[in-house]
Amino acid sequence: MSESLDLAAFPADFTWGTATSAYQIEGAVAEDGRAPSIWDTFSHTPGRIDNDDHGDVACDHYHRWPEDIALMKRLGAGAYRLSVAWPRVLPGGDGPVNAAGLDFYDRLVDGLLDAGITPNVTLYHWDLPQALQDRGGWTVRETAEHLADYASVVAGRLGDRVTQWATLNEPLCSGWIGHLEGRMAPGLTDLTAAVRASYHLLLAHGLATRAVRAAVPGAQVGLVTNHSTVEAASTRPEDIAAATRMDGHTNRWWLDPVYGRGFPGDMRELYGVDLPERPGDLDTIAAPLDWHGLNYYFPATVTDDPRGPVPYAREVRLPDAPRTGMDWQIDAGGLEALLLRLTDEYGVRKLYVTENGSAFADTVSPDGAVHDPDRARYLEQHVSACARAVRKGAPLAGYYAWSLLDNFEWAYGYDKRFGLVHVDYATQVRTVKTSGLRYAEIIRAHGESRA
Repeated sequence: MSESLDLAAFPADFTWGTATSAYQIEGAVAEDGRAPSIWDTFSHTPGRIDNDDHGDVACDHYHRWPEDIALMKRLGAGAYRLSVAWPRVLPGGDGPVNAAGLDFYDRLVDGLLDAGITPNVTLYHWDLPQALQDRGGWTVRETAEHLADYASVVAGRLGDRVTQWATLNEPLCSGWIGHLEGRMAPGLTDLTAAVRASYHLLLAHGLATRAVRAAVPGAQVGLVTNHSTVEAASTRPEDIAAATRMDGHTNRWWLDPVYGRGFPGDMRELYGVDLPERPGDLDTIAAPLDWHGLNYYFPATVTDDPRGPVPYAREVRLPDAPRTGMDWQIDAGGLEALLLRLTDEYGVRKLYVTENGSAFADTVSPDGAVHDPDRARYLEQHVSACARAVRKGAPLAGYYAWSLLDNFEWAYGYDKRFGLVHVDYATQVRTVKTSGLRYAEIIRAHGESRA
């Protein structure tokens, strides 16, 4: 191995997994009864996606899933975090169930279990049925109620074999980037819509938590949120206040309600938008979790920007800081800090790193290999950060590398590659990268260290 890692810090039953999401890899967007999602609409709108890419074929996982399970097994991954495509199961968002769509996930779950891989199912990874968007999407309460009904359908079908469930993936991206910044589906730039969407997303989480537990006795239900550490660019009071606002926007708004603190008062005042509250909602949102999933990619350093958009804080590029191909700053210490914050400030009793990874420009060498030392180094640095957090008391139970495969990277299309496995999109040939081989070494070494 290229670097000595403190793998003994992790418990013997620590989960090593990989992660993907439905729209990013499945393709087959019009097969077997699947209807359009907001991402089908968004990606087919000219100018929205780099190179006008879309997810129509992606990695063709819908047809190639046995091959992809074999890749997971080759890496030694013990778990796989996948998402179910809502418009594949309930094409209209509500109403009749599409049996063929459920059958696909039935086969996929069985295939995973046959390979000795534990499925961790995310119910909502951004692919809202377009039919529901046409009726108001996340800006209306009914969408939260429809998510709970959809959760009941999926859990009712898969719950005899799946015990690990996540309600939502990164509601921040759905709420803020999709409704406030316009860089993700549905592509709105409306603060009022964004705040209402954020509220209904968290309400949907609470309702879906209840629905899964009703359908699957003993289900382990969690929420997956993405966060960044936030620091002020200087000691100026204005910059310190900007960092507090950014922390509220990025972190506290999505964590405080889930852990019984309600929506942060300073942020409610800053947004100036009335929340669509009803009695009992906060209790629903704060339903106790069995685990919390942290997605971490980069830190944020900010300065005051009173003329900019909410939260009036602008990120500052630090000179000489290492960066990924996404131009995101690399700081493994941020992962350690967030794991400890969730432990100490929010009292999380069981944590997973549900996404962590890096994009770099990969090429296939003449020998057919894909050498990606920067990604392998990123992996090592962040696994080391996890080990440090565990040594300091974080109840970390697993790490899911993002991503198993190169895939459709949302608004960036196919140019940005996060995979441990390279995908040639023209031929669909998969090639395990150096980073994937390194991950397999880490998994194997941990098993040997705890044998």
